[in-house]
Amino acid sequence: MFEFDQYLGFLAFLTILTIGFWLMIFLLTFVVPYWLIGNLREMFKERREAKQAERNA
Repeated sequence: MFEFDQYLGFLAFLTILTIGFWLMIFLLTFVVPYWLIGNLREMFKERREAKQAERNA
């Protein structure tokens, strides 16, 4: 079966794999949509301000 060193290495591998999995889930479900929505809002805000400046000029 496994020796103690191999057991610790296997646990370390599973820990790193699990942390990476949950990090990807977090990034794909929260960080990326937050970043995209924020950029779109800023883009529309800049366009709206440019149109208002054009009308006032």
